[in-house]
Amino acid sequence: MNAAEKPREKILLVHPSALGQYSAAFLRLEPLGLELIAQACRKSGYSVRLLDLQVSSQQDYFRVMDEWRPDAVGFSLNYLANIPEVVDLAKETRKRWAEGFIFAGGHSASFTAREILDHAAGAIDCVVRGEGEEVTPKLVAMAMDDRTRIHRLPGIVSLSGDGPAPELIHSLDDLNPARDLIAKRKKYFIGTLDPAASVEFTRGCPWDCTFCSAWTFYGRSYRKRSAEVAADDLARVREPGVFIVDDVAFVHPEDGFAIGHAIEKRRLKKQYYLETRSDVLLRNREVFRYWKRLGLEYIFLGFEAIDEEGLKLFRKRLPIGKNFEALDCARELGITVAVNIIADPSWDEKRFAAVREWALSVPEIVNLSVSTPYPGTETWVTESRQFSSRDYRLFDVQHAVMPTKLSLQEFYTQVVQTQKVLSMKHLGWSGFRVSVGLAAKLLAHGQTNFVNMLLKFNKAYDMNRLLADHRREVKYEMSLPKSVPAKQVDPSTLFIHRQQLLKPIGTGHAD
Repeated sequence: MNAAEKPREKILLVHPSALGQYSAAFLRLEPLGLELIAQACRKSGYSVRLLDLQVSSQQDYFRVMDEWRPDAVGFSLNYLANIPEVVDLAKETRKRWAEGFIFAGGHSASFTAREILDHAAGAIDCVVRGEGEEVTPKLVAMAMDDRTRIHRLPGIVSLSGDGPAPELIHSLDDLNPARDLIAKRKKYFIGTLDPAASVEFTRGCPWDCTFCSAWTFYGRSYRKRSAEVAADDLARVREPGVFIVDDVAFVHPEDGFAIGHAIEKRRLKKQYYLETRSDVLLRNREVFRYWKRLGLEYIFLGFEAIDEEGLKLFRKRLPIGKNFEALDCARELGITVAVNIIADPSWDEKRFAAVREWALSVPEIVNLSVSTPYPGTETWVTESRQFSSRDYRLFDVQHAVMPTKLSLQEFYTQVVQTQKVLSMKHLGWSGFRVSVGLAAKLLAHGQTNFVNMLLKFNKAYDMNRLLADHRREVKYEMSLPKSVPAKQVDPSTLFIHRQQLLKPIGTGHAD
């Protein structure tokens, strides 16, 4: 058999299950990162399949393994809470398929690479740190030849050692997702955008919030796709809804206008959901006004707090008044805003009551998440030694992993009560009529995700279930920082991709 006739190596890429009841109920996003890796591997000549356990089962996974017999299996680990599932799957895979090449990668895996390998006890050959599109095809090629050498590649942490620092990909314009590898595309949604695809216009964030690891992952860099390439990608999307996954959308107004013009030129009609900052919305309101005409329906704003003290804690670098101005701006533009507030473990009944009172006084959608220090964030370095739990599965911003001022049961009682009050603001009698209308419209098109979201609410927010999660047997515990944290954290020590520090954009505050 000559080289041209040599069978192509087969790679199975796997996205883990949804993050508990909350994620399964309120959103389910397509595995865009894994689709990008898949396309990069196909361009290098591999035969690739993609399996998403958000919409498939572990039984499906082992059936594909038995029937297709891939040469390599790669697991996506963007979320910390999925680590135990992936480690267990890798161990079972190794039992059935002793010689196979098994690797993992993704955002959370990049910050916990060595401990993942320790938990897997030989079942996982390596972890890819940083962006994986360029290195993954090279990794599989080297593994097929000599597995002991893979740690020589940038960003690879293997059983044999650690490779050089991860490298950023050459250009975002070189990337396209293999959307055709996902069979159950109608399963992906976010809120009323059902179904919804995901697209990426930029990577990175120029800000440096203490609770966030987006900026530490990319080394404070901020990169963009060209307008024509972004619009071409969007033109290939069949879904009517689109979630723009950028950490902060339209930081630079000229980019937002350029992509919008390219969309108009292609006569694309979609509904959009994106995330941005209050100060970006205010500074670039004409871009958002323009995108409202293009179909922008929802903006997610991470308020994090409703007072100045809370914002300083998270180093948001903007005064609280800017948040409230942003709400007025969005109302004037006719764009629905979803606001996130972070519940701190130090909160008492009065603090929860104050948040409920404020949230009921505004028409916007308000969501509550629980303060969670993640590896890669400054809060993980400064606060992780206080953890009340190191169970990866609880690190989903719905559980308290730090000691709470209230008893844990009372803290969860307050969280659940607050979530229900906030949600009933939109699902009460006035909101019910709107919800029923939307549900009927979606059901007429065969879409059931939004309806299931309404039905699953009480199951998603249940104080007894949250408490029971703390009583589960813990097989794998997260490691703590090796040294006592300094009062002032050097951010460069957290970087995955080590780039030159950037000054915050348009904050009006000194570093």
